[in-house]
Amino acid sequence: MPTERWHAASFLEWPTAIARQEEKLAVAEEVAGLARDGETVGIGSGSTAYLSLWALAERAKSTGLSIAVIPTSYETEIAATTLGLPLRRLGQDMPSWIVDGADEVDESMRVLKGRGGALFRERLLWATSKRRILAIDSSKRVARVGLNFPLPIEVHPNATTILLEFLETAGCTNAVLRLTSGKDGPLITESGFFIMDATFDSIPDGTHAQLKQLPGVLETGLFEGYDFEIIEGPYSRAQAT
Repeated sequence: MPTERWHAASFLEWPTAIARQEEKLAVAEEVAGLARDGETVGIGSGSTAYLSLWALAERAKSTGLSIAVIPTSYETEIAATTLGLPLRRLGQDMPSWIVDGADEVDESMRVLKGRGGALFRERLLWATSKRRILAIDSSKRVARVGLNFPLPIEVHPNATTILLEFLETAGCTNAVLRLTSGKDGPLITESGFFIMDATFDSIPDGTHAQLKQLPGVLETGLFEGYDFEIIEGPYSRAQAT
């Protein structure tokens, strides 16, 4: 499937070139192979999860399987509609399993997510699914989360100034409001909140729970304490052996 096909619709193209595309395509094909007739699959964010959505649609089309999806972002929702996959919402249906991407996965199996900005809806999927598939390429493995990316925090617009002061008490060394290139001002999430990207010298266990106690915090991009399976591309497996 050529690169130019990766768009949710004619009016909504995938915003950047997909790095390690062949590796991610191999992961997506393996993920799609897990689907069974009648299942509802939760779709997270990131390019590998996005490619998995396309692979699921291809499998449903070629085999006649009935597969519905629960998307976590407007982009995956539009893409699923374009691809002919029925949409479900949490509360209406529960995911049989989910596939999600990651920005980083560390040696303690903690996951850093959130460059896509769909933190709250992703957390709902992780919390309600009994089987979680983390689809990553080899670049996502790190010794500790926070090594390459700041920790995203989904925050109420009225709490941004207040939160900056509280974040210092939680060990944050720098925090910035994430802006968008498509309009003036901050990025707005699917939940109508802002994203703050917070940098820490280190992110100890329990940081997510600590941050959730701060006023105005809806969600964070630190996923810890979850059981999940990892599917990596063939290049990742070759490096691991």
